[in-house]
Formats: sequence, structure tokens, C-alpha cells
Amino acid sequence: MGDAPEYRLLAELEAAYDRLVESAEALVAGWREHGGEAWAFGEARADADWLHRTLLDFWYQDGQDGRSTRSHVGLIAAPEPVMAQAVAVNAAKRAFAAQLARIRERAPSLVPEAKAVLPFRHPRLHGHLRGSGLARLHLKQCWRAIPLAEAPVARVRLAWYTSGRSIKRLTVREAEQKLLALDTEAAHVRIQLERLAGLPDREPLAQVQRQAPLMRANLFFREPLDDGRRRRAMNVALPLFLPAEDGRLPDHNQPPAQPPQARTRSRRRDERLEPEPLLPSLRVHRYRR
Repeated sequence: MGDAPEYRLLAELEAAYDRLVESAEALVAGWREHGGEAWAFGEARADADWLHRTLLDFWYQDGQDGRSTRSHVGLIAAPEPVMAQAVAVNAAKRAFAAQLARIRERAPSLVPEAKAVLPFRHPRLHGHLRGSGLARLHLKQCWRAIPLAEAPVARVRLAWYTSGRSIKRLTVREAEQKLLALDTEAAHVRIQLERLAGLPDREPLAQVQRQAPLMRANLFFREPLDDGRRRRAMNVALPLFLPAEDGRLPDHNQPPAQPPQARTRSRRRDERLEPEPLLPSLRVHRYRR
């Protein structure tokens, strides 16, 4: 049966997952009851069925990269009871993520078992996957937060953000080890190893990972917030809940169906990295001097 403390961790994760599902379904039921306008990007209808599918989309699709998540962009006008339920869903998501982190720290071997067990606690949620074998749970899609506006909004402007990237610092030695793991017989790898050999050992390098395009919402509040701000920008991978006692959506735009192909923002004059990679195979750049 296994170690009892470990399986207690798993039981606690199952309970956290149940609370997450139940709170999300309560949110959908609350919005169905209290009403409120909604808009869904790329969808013909934004109704309670759409919201249910969106909030409980916890599954991998065939061929989906395990590092990526699906976006469901939309706007929900939410009276106070609905906003309170959305806050409760996010609390359940945090609790689920915290319990999962405890398992990864104390008993990481249980993570595959959790992925196998959890889908069957609420089998109707993944009925559409019955024909494709075991439903595969996407843990990040379970715990990612619902975006919430903290105050009534006058207007929302949605736009694709395509300039995101993550930067990881590397030493010359670390970059060399990564190159040596490639095909060192290939001419382009040998050329990059020669470039690297000409650098001082202590020079820091930067490995750049371009991030997938995402939707960003710019919120313009009706009144200044407590800190004086009148606007806020946030990424929106799930429907954005907007406080609205009258159930009406604020003015909002219709973003393009697809992100732009080319970079839309000019490069910063204080860009710290050289524009061309030193090691193209690794996306490694030098810092400007």
C-alpha cells in the first residue's frame, strides 16, 4: 500500500482537487443565477456552458506541449456575489498548488500517481476524452489563477503581446557543456565552440527563450485605486472577471484573431544583450559592453 504519510499527502491532494472542482462549478452556477454580460474571444457564444468548459479545462490535448497551456480569453461582468465566488476559486487553486508543491518536495514519486487518480474523481469532466484513452491531467491548467479586476472598470483594451522572453544567465563553461552535448562533428557546432573558446572564462552569457504570444488586458478604472493608479495591465489566459453591479460589460475592443507576425515594439535603447546570438544553436547572446 505504500508509506502512510505519503498516501495521506495524496488524499489531501484529492480533497483539494475536489474543492477546486466544486468551487469552479459553484462559480458557474452563481453567474448563471445572477446574470451579467460576457464576451468570449473567438467564440460565437459566451454562456454558462462556455464558462464551465473554460474554467474546468484541466486536460492535455493530443500533441500539446507539456510546457504550454491553452488560453481562453474572455470578459465577464460580475455582480458582487459572483466576484466573491471567483475569489473562492482562486483560493482553492492556491490550496491545490500548495499541496502539489508539498508532494513534489516530500514524495515526488507520487506525482504520476496523482495524475492518474485525480481524473477519475470527476469523470464527467473529461467525457470528451473517452475515445482517446486515459484522460491526462494538465496540472498547471488546474492551478493557474482566474484574472480579477480589483475595482469597477471604465474600459478594457486587449492586445497581443509578442515580445515576451525569459533570460537565463550562463557561464562560458556551462555554455560549452551544452554545445558538447550536441553533434560536435557538425560544422556549425564546431564554429560555435571556437567562438566560445575566444571568450574570457568569467564573461557572463545569456540564454534567451522566446515566449509564446499571449493576450494582455489594459484596464482603465472608473476611479483611482487606493495607491492612486488609474490603470493596470495584466495577462489574461482565462476570462477576466470585472466587478459590475449592473451586469454590464465596460467598453472593450476586439483584438485581431491572430498575433502579429513581426515584432510590434521598437527595441529599447538600453537593451542589455547584443541583437545577434553568439551561439545560435543555444540562443545564447553576449551582454553589451
